[in-house]
Amino acid sequence: MERGRPLIRQISLDKYYRLMNTGPTVLVSARAGGRSNVMAAAWAGIVDFAPTPKVSVVLDKATYTRELIEQSGYFGLQVPVVSQVDMVAALGSRSGRNDPDKVAHCGAALFYPEKFDVPLVRGCAGWMVCKLIPEPHNQQEHDLFIGAVLDAWADDIVFDGHWKFDSAGPQWRTLHHVAGGHFYAIGEEVTARS
Repeated sequence: MERGRPLIRQISLDKYYRLMNTGPTVLVSARAGGRSNVMAAAWAGIVDFAPTPKVSVVLDKATYTRELIEQSGYFGLQVPVVSQVDMVAALGSRSGRNDPDKVAHCGAALFYPEKFDVPLVRGCAGWMVCKLIPEPHNQQEHDLFIGAVLDAWADDIVFDGHWKFDSAGPQWRTLHHVAGGHFYAIGEEVTARS
């Protein structure tokens, strides 16, 4: 996906949901009219596995990223990690509408995967490119956006189809937003008896 970085691997779409199964805070990105933006979102989830993998994310009407998604019909979802907490908080508290250089000011570096004009943020644990499934009622009444997952990738330091939080190190744990810039990192593995 990224040239010169062999640790990022494409993952099978039948495993995409595992990137979101832990309920992490996500970064939502989009590009339209020559402008790119990224925002943080806490309300994202899995909608369907087959025949088409789908995700959902709640995007307030006031957000600039939502406007770009509505124009382009595409968006990226990223799973940020502990080492990115300051960037995630900044992306979630500034508007790209008021600050055309918001992404750079927040310390996010973008790249574009082959085949897609969708910006993605470097350094995350996982990335998805999604095509908007227009649902005008849900979008207007509930701010709920649904996307078909077109492709997905993960950094194999922390995800190879299964999360490897214990071996990857604490900086690779996913973020879980509580409120007001306060996050928790995912905790220790606990396995149920068979």
